[in-house]
Amino acid sequence: MATVRQSIPAELSGASRPSAAGDSPDAPEVKARFEALLRQVQANRPSEDTAIVRKAWDFCVRHHRGQLRASGEPYIVHPLEVAEVLAEMRMDASAIAAGLLHDSVEDTAATSEQIAEEFGQQVAHIVEGVTKIEKIQFANREDRQAENVRKMLLAMVTDVRVVLIKLADRLHNMRTLEHLPPDRQTAIARETLEIYAPLAHRLGMGKVRGELEDLAFRYTDPVSFEKVSAAVEARRIEGEQFLRGVEDVLVEQLRENGILARVEWRIKRLYSIFQKIERSRVSFDQVYDLLAIRVITQDVAACYAVFGLIHTLWRPVPGRIKDFIAIPRANRYQSLHTTVMGEGGHQFEVQIRTEEMHRIAEEGIAAHWKYKAGEGAVHPRDEERLNWIRQLVEWQKEMTDPNEFLSSLKMDLYPDEVYTFTPKGKVVVIPADGTPVDFAYTIHTEVGHTCVGAKVNGRMVPLRTRLRTGDIVEIVTQKEHKPSRDWLTFVKSPRARNKIKHWLNEDQRRRAVEIGRKLLEREARKSKVPVSHIDDHDLSRIAGEYGMATAADVLASLGQGRHSAHQVLNKLFPGYASAEASEQTPDAKPPGSVESAMSDAVRKLHLTGSDSLQVEGQNDLLVYRARCCNPIRGEAIVGYVTRGKGVAVHARSCPNVQNLLYESDRRIAVEWSQSAGSSSAHAQRYPVKMTVYCDDRAGMLKELTAVISDDNTNIRGVDLRPGENGEAVIEFVVEAEDLHHLNRMVQGLRRVNGVRSVQRQQKL
Repeated sequence: MATVRQSIPAELSGASRPSAAGDSPDAPEVKARFEALLRQVQANRPSEDTAIVRKAWDFCVRHHRGQLRASGEPYIVHPLEVAEVLAEMRMDASAIAAGLLHDSVEDTAATSEQIAEEFGQQVAHIVEGVTKIEKIQFANREDRQAENVRKMLLAMVTDVRVVLIKLADRLHNMRTLEHLPPDRQTAIARETLEIYAPLAHRLGMGKVRGELEDLAFRYTDPVSFEKVSAAVEARRIEGEQFLRGVEDVLVEQLRENGILARVEWRIKRLYSIFQKIERSRVSFDQVYDLLAIRVITQDVAACYAVFGLIHTLWRPVPGRIKDFIAIPRANRYQSLHTTVMGEGGHQFEVQIRTEEMHRIAEEGIAAHWKYKAGEGAVHPRDEERLNWIRQLVEWQKEMTDPNEFLSSLKMDLYPDEVYTFTPKGKVVVIPADGTPVDFAYTIHTEVGHTCVGAKVNGRMVPLRTRLRTGDIVEIVTQKEHKPSRDWLTFVKSPRARNKIKHWLNEDQRRRAVEIGRKLLEREARKSKVPVSHIDDHDLSRIAGEYGMATAADVLASLGQGRHSAHQVLNKLFPGYASAEASEQTPDAKPPGSVESAMSDAVRKLHLTGSDSLQVEGQNDLLVYRARCCNPIRGEAIVGYVTRGKGVAVHARSCPNVQNLLYESDRRIAVEWSQSAGSSSAHAQRYPVKMTVYCDDRAGMLKELTAVISDDNTNIRGVDLRPGENGEAVIEFVVEAEDLHHLNRMVQGLRRVNGVRSVQRQQKL
């Protein structure tokens, strides 16, 4: 028999739930909350000894005493809240203790050794994995962020509780974000949307992911948050009445058909609505899955029975039926989805799943958490969830650049997925718009390396063909074939991209070693030194003098032009050369070296538009803004040495950056020069193209141009055309002083009534 619904509220508080703000850690309210935490841990795991939790609490109170958060409440409230979130996940006592201790090493005088001595190596390992890197100096904030995430993922491979505690920590920080300065709010919220919410998604933790996204949405795009929130609230009463009516009908029909199930309903989350509007460029009224019913059954057979029943009660919308039970998502999510048409033209989504599937969808990897043999362990079903983390850790060994690692992580965390099949029926999940090359590398690295062609549904296709869900793909390989650099222009999966880059780098290094050996042998013959006297042992002996580790490193540096064969030979056999041919000084740049060649190629010319850019520490190199991404002042940028043209400056977000910068030798640090700043009366302005998707109504163009001109911005061009969904598409080319100026314009345009989306186009 169907049970009554469970309503899922959509409103947000944006702040922590009531706590003992302003009271000391010894206050009765705080003590009472800790005792309630202990009772919850004991209820979740009756056989566990909670003494370690009480000991961790006493340690926290002692070390955090006197510390306050930005909100003014005692710092001890934060670890307590983190522990409460972990208790809601039904984590074990060691995880709860580590949650209480997670900031001890970072924010108090406590050390990792002290944690290990008092609580054991297991808890110390978890705390160390969560602790941010503070003592190492990094070049920029992005490098620090990348290394902290890398450190967390490495620790997570051996104990998944590391990331669960990190997510609980981030969740409470987001709930209390209003107490921080605006710039910190934006930075933390953006990091949450880019890394932590997608991480929760990949671990199947839908409940945590949803709350993180909605909390971050408030700070990353306040204008859109207000518009979506107001639109939802305006329809909430009507929507709830409609869903209650649907619920009553469905509960009665389930009872009559003898199907045991319970029914829930909800209104779509704010950030999900915003994503739908942005991705599909539709109006709020065209978000047809705004309302949703969830039916939770006893077994899989009942799911399909309910599925059939739903379609007899309401008419299904074509193309909106998805069976994630037969083919689960990559994060192991399972459910039947269908969208149907109700009375009055209301469309609503129905999700049908078992109790087990529901628990996995909400809690993800935490749903089957168990504690065994003193080690963090997960249910065998969840091992697949962690495979991508293990793969990522394997790939990161091949990535020396922190930003490259972070970029690959972001691409891999939140992929739109396509479900393809091998000829034997095995499901292979690849990113949306993935190609046969992505498919091949998903199967195995060697299959990818030796891929020469592909058959899709029995027909030969080009390797850049975009695969679709349901395609049957057969890879044609050739034993001696090697990856092509051109593949980087169309592959979509981080795995394929990283494997191709790694092979190209290794191949380039192999060639450099061969060239270096030939140069050294030629120099030896020229100087009458027997070639047989030069061996790798001797080269390894002098490698340290050049800051290298092996003989191959020395030979590669010769092949790349970083050092001369004359220098190396003189190191191996001192005094063999004449005084006139003595070794160059360490500071000199030998002719033919990379540094010398680069300087010769990119001596500064007065190029229009480059005055605001410079290579860090240099003032005589030609730099120019790449046309593919058109970076403007204030954006994070990276330089790429182009042969004979100078240094091309790309925005770090440019899709071409990852394709270009696999050759680390050609990457160079660039910065916006301090002169010609945006505060100058004659500040340089950059042409930027923006596309506005909006309602097609009278006066819209007038309102949009008024917003731009009121910001003292010049409009270079305007183009109008009809869109696919009955909207108007208006393209503006405007002059922006910097990123802040551009963002201000974008926010102003989004406030105009009827504007659905504003997108910056990187190419002019």
